[in-house]
Order: sequence, then structure tokens, then C-alpha cells
Amino acid sequence: MNAMILFLLLPLLLVEQAVAGLLSPTDTITWGGDNSRTGYQPTHNLDPAVVASSDFGQLWASRLPGNYRGQPEQIFSQPLVYTLNDNVQYVFLATTQNNIYKINAKTGSIVASRNMHATGVIDPDTDTWYLTAKTYVDQTDQVKGRNNGRYWFHAINVNDLTEKSGFPVDLEGLLGRNNPNRMFTGGIHHQRPGLLHTGQYIYAGFASHCVQYNFTGWIMGFDKSSGKVVEHFATEGGAEPNTTPGGGVWMSGGGLATDGSGSMFFGTGNGYASQLGAVPVPGRQPPTALEEAVVNMKLNDDGTVTVLDFFMPWEKQQLDGADKDLGTSPFELLQTDVFTCPNVKRMGVITGKSGKTYWLNLDNLGGYQNGPNRLDAAIQVTQNENSVYAGAGVYPLEGGYIYINVIQYQTHVFKFSCDGNGNPAFTKVADSPEKNAYILGVGHGTTTSLNGQPGTGLVWVSDVEGFNLRVYKAVPENGVLQLIKAANAPGITKFSRPVFGNGQVFLGTTLGILYSFGSPVNLPLTCSSPNDFGTVAIGSSSEAKTIQCQANVDTQVTAITISGNPNFNITSQPNLPSSVAKGQNFSFQAEFSPKSTGPLSSDLILNLTNSVDGYSRSVPVSLQGSGQSSSAVLAVSPNTVSFNGVITGQSSGGVTQSLIFFNNGDGTLDITGIDYSVVSEGGALVTPNNTDAGPQVGPFTFSNLPKSIPGNSQVTVNVNFNPGNSGNYAVYVNVRSSGGSKMFTVVATSGTYPVAFLEFQAADGSGNWIPYTNNTPPFSFGDVTEQQTRTLAMRLTNKGSTSAARLSVTVSKPPYGVPGIIGARNQVDLAEGTSLGAGESASANLYCSVPKSQVNVNSYSGTAVWTLNTGDPNFNKQIIQFVCHAVSEQVGPLNQGLAQYRYAGCYKENNPGRQLEVQVSSTADNTNGPCISTCANQKYTYVGTQYHSEW
Repeated sequence: MNAMILFLLLPLLLVEQAVAGLLSPTDTITWGGDNSRTGYQPTHNLDPAVVASSDFGQLWASRLPGNYRGQPEQIFSQPLVYTLNDNVQYVFLATTQNNIYKINAKTGSIVASRNMHATGVIDPDTDTWYLTAKTYVDQTDQVKGRNNGRYWFHAINVNDLTEKSGFPVDLEGLLGRNNPNRMFTGGIHHQRPGLLHTGQYIYAGFASHCVQYNFTGWIMGFDKSSGKVVEHFATEGGAEPNTTPGGGVWMSGGGLATDGSGSMFFGTGNGYASQLGAVPVPGRQPPTALEEAVVNMKLNDDGTVTVLDFFMPWEKQQLDGADKDLGTSPFELLQTDVFTCPNVKRMGVITGKSGKTYWLNLDNLGGYQNGPNRLDAAIQVTQNENSVYAGAGVYPLEGGYIYINVIQYQTHVFKFSCDGNGNPAFTKVADSPEKNAYILGVGHGTTTSLNGQPGTGLVWVSDVEGFNLRVYKAVPENGVLQLIKAANAPGITKFSRPVFGNGQVFLGTTLGILYSFGSPVNLPLTCSSPNDFGTVAIGSSSEAKTIQCQANVDTQVTAITISGNPNFNITSQPNLPSSVAKGQNFSFQAEFSPKSTGPLSSDLILNLTNSVDGYSRSVPVSLQGSGQSSSAVLAVSPNTVSFNGVITGQSSGGVTQSLIFFNNGDGTLDITGIDYSVVSEGGALVTPNNTDAGPQVGPFTFSNLPKSIPGNSQVTVNVNFNPGNSGNYAVYVNVRSSGGSKMFTVVATSGTYPVAFLEFQAADGSGNWIPYTNNTPPFSFGDVTEQQTRTLAMRLTNKGSTSAARLSVTVSKPPYGVPGIIGARNQVDLAEGTSLGAGESASANLYCSVPKSQVNVNSYSGTAVWTLNTGDPNFNKQIIQFVCHAVSEQVGPLNQGLAQYRYAGCYKENNPGRQLEVQVSSTADNTNGPCISTCANQKYTYVGTQYHSEW
């Protein structure tokens, strides 16, 4: 397998949590940290004060040695982190060039490597790294193509990277256990999702190559000891022809999930069996074609699976037509000790390419069209502005928060609560200050805390544009996530998720470099941190708390400052600068004087001068406490509720969002009145219409409005938007109470469906544009002469009405980097996630570049295709064809534009001197053209040119 680049390598990782050997709490042996896939990881010694300090940054960048035909290795899989019996933590990763690596986590040095590829999952009980790998049946680097592609299941010893006996296992030719009409072929499938290790079995999900070829979604199961394939389940299980593709399990690399009690959950992509039409289907009667679905499978004792329950969006067939996969992100299982309500005990979350976030009941996923008005029987459905490929970030502390990374838009923050009826509610309360990348690739949401302590939560976002790593405080302030750290890792892989070790974070790239970020290992002082001052009433101060530090080297404390809000004070400290010898203690005191209610925190920064190089020049210390009020205190979050991109009349009964009324004080809060204006915050008031659901102002209806709220409690208020006509709407609401007044705004836009209009620049230079007509004829570059390049643009316009919703590009596979004379300039223009308002256009440049050729050869045609789909329900997926007519130089006598003398070949002889008997022309500037013309005038049938000092 030397020096071979194979398709994509395998994705990611997973495994059931276990405690064996030297498995450290700071290891990451599964995609997202555990089998819930929420990405919450509390045990990696990541103190927010340290992360926010100047000492937290890039520790090393390890360049991998692989190179294939001038191209560096690409790390498309996520690293794994595992501590071996030598008590050293290692990073395990795989690349697209069939290499796997074992890297020292602290130094970045490569300890071992092997020619193979993929990632997978580490079983700490046996020190075995399980993975699937894609390769070719022929390993000479000669015979390629999808018919020769193969998938293998491997078991690798993590100590020396050798293969376990009985492995690898070939998957080629397996027939579906549930449908023998489907056969697994490695060349047309991809294994992107993180593997699932549960008990004796390993499970893998398979999908397509970017919706190409006749793919089928698969769930494969393996016995981890023998490698025996115990399950080969096709998500297309019906009697449809086996040429009907669909049901791929890919989830942008997210992992298959399990609740640890015998159930597996995952999401699937679009498909074309479309068994369910206009008839609602209960979740416990799943179809055999599991397309656009969230699936609950029972894990049987023998490793097989049984489908128990499903959810499928009510507009499934429209989503199929627009290639709007539900399963672009993983289905994540929320922590049941936090995200639980009287009526729904267990829940999960998934967001699809349509931009809708679905919160579902794990014990009743919802089936198909089982909700009111034959819509979704979901806990809640929230429409985001654009497609989402990233799994949600989940923070299960301080009440519970969810983070959704939307392409081209901010990361949205949702606060969990239970409404007055005992049902879950997820209320959008904040956004990130930055927008995510314009192009496809913002990564899966990830959160950490310092050993599960409230007030220490962080949200980690990886992205392909701007800062490649952004870190925020988990709890937003005033409706905004607070950015505390940003860094770059050029070439970061799309859909990645930060992977954590002991105080470190690891990121892979497409440039063959693995990055590690963290804080220097050597701290000159070890201080008590975090320091919790408990609950203190507003206007009062806590008792002074002594903060103890011990010197690890000779050092000098030069200054102590407080970073953050003014709720903490230093009450006493030694005279500074103060020298502290190694082993000696240094202490000072601080107090908590809260100015507002709720959790509050700040950081103390000790600035230092050290006697030894290699130690940090500052040490952060966390301070935290909670402010309390004996009186009622009203708060409303968010202060703006937005409905964007609503299609007028699409959803019977309208769409609903929520906000939360808080009483942050001890006393009961009484609502004394609510005022409404459709003009402005201080504008003229209007009287709402009283309905059974609640007050109605224009297209907005407010329900579950409280009359009073007990101390330190909250109430979820619902806002329904149900416009009769397209347009822009707003209402300004002022809530008056015994705990003060708060204003919030509700804004909304609704419109008709967008209309996609595609056209190509005319090749004749007239400036005209040629509308797309289903490739009859294909878009043409016309005639392009050798050694010339012609660049033309393809333009997409939203030609919907002035009130049309935005047009999104849901699938875009340009001919970028493909063989041939036609190609796209880049993969940025008209990329997936592009969004166009009514009347807006976006273009992408394509080129036809014809290489140098001999004169008087025949012309030929080059072709290429661009796969495109949009949010226009009538556009459907299009395979857009391009053609270019490559023309060589024609010299000598012409007949209808073609030379009469045709190129016959080039010949080399070994005799010195002149070989052609008659020399009819010899000039210093002679070329083929004059030579052929001269010979033609003398009626020669064959013409040859022999060069000496001429041209």
C-alpha cells in the first residue's frame, strides 16, 4: 500500500465509556466525548480563566510526512486521545493517504505510523483501535475507479499499530439482511459517521459520495473479537427497484448515538422511494424506506438491529426534491438529569439542511404528519436562517443551553425550560457576535466545564473561515455570547469538532498539519481556583476569602488585577512586588459584592517575573458567586423574537417561538399589565384581540402569559406567527410588574416561495445570458483555440416575487479540480449555503482551458457537470452540463475552416544529417504554416518539416 492516496478516509470515532487500564478522564476515545454525541466534556482540566489568558495558545503544529504526487496529507477524520500503560497521553489519527499515526500529545512528535487509513474507536478494555478503511482492490496505484473501491473493517493494537489476528474484514458484496435486493459495494459508499462501540459490538453507518451513484444507506455491525459481520441493514428495505437510492447515514461525520439501554439513534438523508405520501403514519409503524428520518433501533443481543420508532418531517417529499437532508447533523441525546419535564422525560435534537431544528421525544419520536394539522409531532420545531450541518452544542449546567451553528449566520443560543403545562421549551436567548463561515464547513458544537462546576462552561466552535477556533463563555450576557479566545489553524477540516486531552485541544487540517492549543505546562504558582463565595444579597458583601498559592519555582508577584465585572474586590494583599521562593506560600483576600442577581464571575490575574525560563508570566484565578434579591426582579429573554423566512400559508396554524419571563428575586412577582404597540417602543398603544389562545396583535398571538411568578422561577411564553399575507411585521411589548418593567420586540417576515433562475454567459462576447433549459442544449463555451482560456459565468437569481423568501443553495458540487479542460474557478462561489433574497443574484466563474497541440489535428469536445439544487420546490436537483469545443491551429490550405493537410504524427530518426530528399524552403523563421503552403503549391501529397536552426 505504499504511497497511495485513497478516496476519503474514514470518519470519526466512538465508544462506550469504560474504566480500564490507564484510561484517563482527560482522554477522548469517542466522537463528542460520549455516546450521547452532545459534545459536553467536563473532565479535561479546561479552566476558563486559563483559556482566556494570554498563556493559552498554540503549543505545537505537527506536520505529517505523507505526500502523494505533491499533495500533503489531509486529516478528514477526528483525532482520538488515549493514555497508554506508559502513562503518556497520545493522539491517534488517520489521513487520506492511507496513513495512521500515534503522536505524543505533549510534544507533537510522531511516535509510530503505519501505511493504512481511517480513524474509528478505541476499546480501552483491549487497547484496540477499531476502524473502517476505504481503499482499492488493486494496490499498485494503477487500477482505480469506483468499481475497484473496497471497504475493510480493521482492529489495530494502539501500542504498536499492528493488526489484530483475524482482521481486516472485507465488506464487499454483502447483501442487506433485511433486503437481499440491496448489495454493498465499497466504491459508491462512504463511511462518514463516528463508529459506535457498545458491549461486544461495533456499529458503522454508510452513505454516498455527495449524493452520487446508486447508493444505499447502511448500518453495519461487527463482533469486536472476531470481526464477524453481525448486521448488514439497508435503510432502503422495500420492494422498490435497487436503482432507487437514498437513506444515507452520514450526519456530517457525527456519531451514531445510544442511550446505553439498548437503543441506537441516528438521522438519515434524502431518498427517492418516498413510500409515505398524504397519509399520516405513527412512529411505531416505521416504513421500510428510512429516508429523511430520525430512527430508533433496538440493539439485539446477537448484534442485529430492529427498527422501533421513527420521525420524518411532514414536508418530506419537498425536502427530497430540494436535497434538504434531515440527517446533515447527528441526532444528539440530551442529558436526562437536566433536560427533562413532567410530560417529556427524555429528548434529543437534530438540525437539517432545511435549517429547521427539531427537538424530539426519545420515547415517541413522532412518526410522519402526526402533529396538529398533519404537521410534525415534535416537542418543538425552530426555523433557522440557513442550512445547518453541525451537531448542536449542549451545555447541561445552569439550567441547560443548546447552541446551533448556522452557515453564514450567527451561532444561536437556546435556553431550556419547562412551560406551565409541563412541556419542554427551547427559547432563543442569544447569538454569537460573529457570523459563521459563508461557505460550508462550520464545525459541530462542543462544550466543556471545569469538572462540572457551574460558571466554568465554555463553547468551542471550529470554522473554515475567519478565526478557525473560537471559544465563548457558555452562558451569554445581555443576549450575546462572550468571546474569550480566538486562534487560527489554516486549512482546518470542515465539519470538525475540537478534540480534547489534558488541558489541550487538537484540530486537524487538510494541509497535513495537526494543531495543539493549550496553556504552558509549567505554572510558577499553584493557586486555589475556582473560589466560590456562595449566595450574597445585592448591596451586601461576603466575608473575605483567602486565596492560597504555592510557588513551584522562585518567582515574584508584580501585580494582582481583576478582569471582568465589578462584583469582586481585593481586600488585602502583601506589598508588591513580592518575592516568593520555591515551596513558599503567597496569599491574599477577596470579597464578593454583587450588583445584580444570578451567577456572577470574574478572574484575578497574578502577573509574575520568574527566575526560570519556560514558565508562564501570569496565573489566572477564578472567582464566582451568586447575587440574590429579597424583592421580585423581572427579566425577559430574549429581548427580540424573530421569525425569518416564513412561507406564507405553508404551515397550517402558523409557526411558534418562545421567550422566558424570569423572576430573579425571592419575592413573588406580580404582572400588573402588558402594553402593545405596532409602531415603536414608545409608540401609540393598541388593544389586542382576546382569543382562546391568548392576546392577538396582528398576526401574532401570545399564549401562556403569567399573572404572577414565584420567587426564583420562570415562565415560558409562546408567540405564534400566522400571517394571512406576505410582508414585514413587528410588535413592541412592554411588560409591567412589581419587579420592574421590561420591553421585548417581535419581528417577522413572510413571503412566497423563492424561484430559482439559472443562466450562463453567452460565449460570443455579446454580453447576453443563456437561460438553463435542462441541458437542451448544454451550456457551451463555444470554440476555444489551443493555449487559450475562456472564462464565463453561471448566474443564479431568486426571481420570486418581491415578497419571496430567500433562495438557498442546498446542493452544489462544482467541477473543481476534475480532469479535463473545463473547471470551476473555486468551490466558494455558489457554494452550499448561499442565500439570495428576492431579486438577488450570485455568480460563479467556470473556464475552458485548451492545452497546446499539434497543428491541423481534429477538434474535440470537453465536458463537465455541476450538480445543483436549491430551496425552490420546483427546481429539483439538476446535473448541469457544460461543453467546450477545443480547436487546434489550422495552417496551410483550408477547406471549410479545416486544413487540407492533416497531422499524421511525429517521427524520430537516428541518422545524422538531412533525411528529407527535397528541401523546398529554408528560412530562419520557418514554421509549419509557410512550409505546408509552399509544399501545397508544388502539389506534394505529404509534407514534413525537419528542424535544425529554424523555429
